[in-house]
Amino acid sequence: MPELIRPRILVTGGAAGIGAAIVERARVDGYDPVVVDRAGDGIIADLSDPDSTAAALEQALAGGPITRVVNNVGAVFPASAGEQTLTELEAAFSLNLRTAMQVTQALLPGMRDAGFGRIVSISSRAALGKEMRSAYAATKAALIGLTRVWALELGEFGITANALGPGPIATDLFNKANPAGAPRTRAIIEGIPVKRMGSAADVAHAASYLLDDRSGFVTGQTLYVCGGMTVGHSGV
Repeated sequence: MPELIRPRILVTGGAAGIGAAIVERARVDGYDPVVVDRAGDGIIADLSDPDSTAAALEQALAGGPITRVVNNVGAVFPASAGEQTLTELEAAFSLNLRTAMQVTQALLPGMRDAGFGRIVSISSRAALGKEMRSAYAATKAALIGLTRVWALELGEFGITANALGPGPIATDLFNKANPAGAPRTRAIIEGIPVKRMGSAADVAHAASYLLDDRSGFVTGQTLYVCGGMTVGHSGV
C-alpha cells in the first residue's frame, strides 16, 4: 500500500521558540513542516534579507506547491519612543512584516490553483500598545492589517487568513526583552488573569485550529493567546 503523502506546511523562524512548537505540533497533526530559519536543520536563510528569502522560497517550492504557511519569524527591538532608531524600525519592518508579505505572495499561486489555503501570521498582544515597543508594535499591528485585507481578497479562492496575538510566552525572545526580576517583568506576570506565563505549546495549539481543513469559515480574525490580558483592552 503506498505511503500517504503528508501535506506540507511552511513555517518561518521555526527553529526555536513559538515556531519550533508550531513545527512540532504540525508533525503531530500529520503535516510535513518546511522550516526556513537562520539556524536548525531546515532551509537556512537570512529572512531579514529579501534576496535570501527569495532563494529559500525557491528551494521550498521546488518540491511543489505549499498551501499552508505560518508567518512566525520576528524580532523585538525594545526601545522607548525617543530612543528607537530608524535603523531598528527598518529592521523590524523587513523581518516582521516584509517577510510575511514576500512569503505569502510566493505561496499564493499554488493556493489559488488548489482552491485551498491557510495563512496564519504571528502578531502580538503588543499590537494593542505596549511601552518600549514602537517598532515591534507597529509591525505586529500591520500584520493584523495585512491579515484582514488578505481575508477579504482571498476568501473566494478557499484561502483563509488569520492572526495570532500571543501575550507573555516563556521563550528566549521574551526573556531577552523582559529581564527576569525587573519590575516591569514582574508587573506583566502579575497582570495575567490566569496567573501564569503562556507556553509556546499554547500558541501552537491555537495555530493548529486555524490551519485545519475544517476552519474554512474563520478568516480575518485575530486570536489573542494571552491568558486574558487583552480583556478590557480591545474592542468586542
